[in-house]
Amino acid sequence: MSKHLNITVKGKVQGVFYRKSTKAVADQLGVRGIVLNEANGDVYIEAEADQATLEMFMEWCQEGPEGAAVTAVESHEGELKNYRNFEVVKRRS
Repeated sequence: MSKHLNITVKGKVQGVFYRKSTKAVADQLGVRGIVLNEANGDVYIEAEADQATLEMFMEWCQEGPEGAAVTAVESHEGELKNYRNFEVVKRRS
């Protein structure tokens, strides 16, 4: 059964290809959702997949790509939005 997570990643996570890398990992794992940069320097992710897949995805989020320095990852469950794929978006809609 799919779950929806709202994830905020803090630290040095902009300008290090975090969004592009997140999409690659999400596509590889079969996670659906969005990733975007926040004005305050955080990266915001909405992810939908089964529990086991989301756990693997969250583990990756805590490391991020080479060059990133993640200081915190906050997540909470949200309502399923039934995303069809995973996209990098410019800003929160």
